[in-house]
Amino acid sequence: MGTHTGNVPNQLPQGDGYAHMVVCGDDGLAHRLAAELRGVYREQVTLVVPPSVRRVRQPVVGRARAASAALLDRVSAAVNRTGNGDPVGPGRAVEATEPTEDVLAEAGVERATALALVYDDDETNIRAALTARRLNPRLRLVLRLYNRRLGQHIEELLDQTAALATGDGTAPDSGPGGRTGAGAGPGGGEGSTTVLSDADTAAPALAATALVGTSKVVETDGILLRAVERDPPRPGEVADPGLCTLALLSATSNDPAGADGSENSGAQGPQLLPDAAAVRAATGRGTVVLEQVSYSGPSLSAGRAGVPAFGELFSRRLRWSLAGLGACVVALAVALMVVTGDHPLHATYVTLLDLFSINEPAHNKDSGRQILQLLSGFVGLLLLPVLLAAVLEALGTFRSASALRKPPRGLGGHVVLLGLGKIGTRVLTRLREMNIPVVCVEADPEARGMATARRLRVPVVLGDVTQEGVLEAAKIHRAHSLLALTSVDTTNLEAVLYARSVRSRLRVVLRLYDDDFATAVYRTLRAAHPFALTRSRSVTHLAAPSFAGAMMGRQILGAIPVERRVLLFAALRVAGHPQLEGKTVGEAFRAGAWRVLALEVSDGVLDGERAGGAAPEGAAGRGSRLVWELPDTYVLRGSDRVVLAATRRGLAELLGRRARRGADV
Repeated sequence: MGTHTGNVPNQLPQGDGYAHMVVCGDDGLAHRLAAELRGVYREQVTLVVPPSVRRVRQPVVGRARAASAALLDRVSAAVNRTGNGDPVGPGRAVEATEPTEDVLAEAGVERATALALVYDDDETNIRAALTARRLNPRLRLVLRLYNRRLGQHIEELLDQTAALATGDGTAPDSGPGGRTGAGAGPGGGEGSTTVLSDADTAAPALAATALVGTSKVVETDGILLRAVERDPPRPGEVADPGLCTLALLSATSNDPAGADGSENSGAQGPQLLPDAAAVRAATGRGTVVLEQVSYSGPSLSAGRAGVPAFGELFSRRLRWSLAGLGACVVALAVALMVVTGDHPLHATYVTLLDLFSINEPAHNKDSGRQILQLLSGFVGLLLLPVLLAAVLEALGTFRSASALRKPPRGLGGHVVLLGLGKIGTRVLTRLREMNIPVVCVEADPEARGMATARRLRVPVVLGDVTQEGVLEAAKIHRAHSLLALTSVDTTNLEAVLYARSVRSRLRVVLRLYDDDFATAVYRTLRAAHPFALTRSRSVTHLAAPSFAGAMMGRQILGAIPVERRVLLFAALRVAGHPQLEGKTVGEAFRAGAWRVLALEVSDGVLDGERAGGAAPEGAAGRGSRLVWELPDTYVLRGSDRVVLAATRRGLAELLGRRARRGADV
């Protein structure tokens, strides 16, 4: 049973009008999500955490969790006082080892509007979700599941259960991509379910950060957006704004690393969603522009899909040896045909007999024939060890198919990935999808990602990264970049410092939870290595906005990190949002908060509306599509569904309690 902790009231307010949200978890994501809901969306939150998270000060990881709890307390205290003149009700924390039915009832799930289950164990989240759906069929559920396929089935099951319990009989509406769930519906209706994965959310950003010139990509069903970092334009050059300018970076031509230390960089940090005047006034600052892209590369032929490559069985040296001996056999057969005048097939047959020393000696033949027989016998002596090596190497390949590969001797320009946990496994898959060479370092031979590394034939170095010789075995001195993604901040820092001692200009990306710690680390590394690029990322910081948006009942298409801040892409219906409804696209744009990027329309509707005509009848039944580069004069209507880019606080203003209060007035 849960017990009260903290300096917040333990009793929930009573009454039908009370609405709050419940967050249950056992790691930093729960605290970050609760702080996001309270500090950004200004929601009343009940946090359910195990007792050890707050009471025990464990080394490294425990300190990070304690820091997240302290962050929640600070944000809660600040928000409880006032917030833009709008007081917020109390929040509370419940301590419980597991989210049992009694614990969920004590947390007020029966009266809650949304519940997030973000335990690190999938089974715990599923069991609690089934219980919560029975207690409150209209509850909006957000689950954290690593297993994607299982997550789809659970999402469908819970949505169907809610529809039957409420008498609706239909599943929640789907968004632009056709995805079912709370995050996809136009309003994230009651009883809807969204299954998310923090690993899937953070993996694209971490993979892109490790590569110079690699774009940050937001992938959704039918939508592919690419945010490209561009250097400051040279004098006389005109920068291409793409679809729009998303951010002005803190980086300059003299400081390529910028102020990428903390998400709270203040005035020196990046400027998100700037207006045209800010873009024109910015000098010497890089930009992040949005582009829409589509894949146009060659497809793999069906004939090659199931045929293993010849190079998988034999090494390069062995292939060259076999090719050379084959050329010698052909040359001897041609020479025999010229000397004796035999038919080509007969000359080849005789050459093979001489090659394997099973032909009659050419005692009574001319000297040319005798010389060819001697040469054939010599080539046969060379062929035997090569054939034996080929057989042994092929057998070794089949036997080692399930074994870990070692880094090749001449490997260079690769990415060294530390840690094959949940996050590291997803990042590894992303890098291999982009055909980026990777060498993994993992201390636990039973880690989650070892099977993935074997399947992808990725070299893995087993050992503690803090021990000497481990990074050298991963060819760190010839690597392109280092991704330190273990769950321990100090281990990531130690690995980066050691790698920088080996190669001072190595590009490094650290997984760091605490923003203050990340700021101190970044500033120190930049001072010690001013010409090397350093990036720090927090998985919980990248994932929390998507979870919070799903709890608010809106579809978060993706998140693009801009240094240590996050820019969100969301889909929502214009109705009920006075900041958008009835205004033109230009009037609806608010610098630093949100910007409308695209409009979902039925085929042919937008062109008629631009010309002032009415939408044709029956157009809604046609296939829908997203229209980009909207004119600033287009008037947004309540029936429109738009895709917009927004900051966390901008999206909170559109979706949060303040927006709902304004709509009710």
